[in-house]
Amino acid sequence: MQETTDNQPRHISDRRVHMANERTFLAWIRTSIAIMAFGFVVERFSLFVRQLSYYVGKELPLSHGYSAAIGIFLVAVGTAICIIAFIRYRNVERQIDSDTYQPSGALSLVLTGAILAIGIILILYLIKSM
Repeated sequence: MQETTDNQPRHISDRRVHMANERTFLAWIRTSIAIMAFGFVVERFSLFVRQLSYYVGKELPLSHGYSAAIGIFLVAVGTAICIIAFIRYRNVERQIDSDTYQPSGALSLVLTGAILAIGIILILYLIKSM
C-alpha cells in the first residue's frame, strides 16, 4: 500500500479528497436550489400583484409584468448552475483519480457574473417601479 506524505494510506487520503469534492458539489447544488426558489417566489409575486390590481380595480405600480420574466430568468440561472456544478464535480472527480487536479475558477466566475447581472436587473426594476 502506497503511503502519502502525512503517513496515511493513499486510499484514505483519496476518500477525504473525494468527500471534500462532494461537499463542494452539494454546496453548489444548494446555491442553485436557492436561486431557483427565489425565481419562483419572484414569478409568483407577479401573479399576486396582477390579481391584487384586478381586485382593486386599478393598475398597481409593480404590475408592469417584469417580475415574471425576472423569475423565469432566475429559475433558468439556477438550473444552469446545477448542470455546470455537476459537470465540474465529475471533472474534478476524474482529475483526483488520475492525480492531475487543476483548480478552475470558471464556475465561480459564472456564478458571480450571474448574481451580478441579477442584482443589476433587480435594482433597475426597483428604481423603475418607484
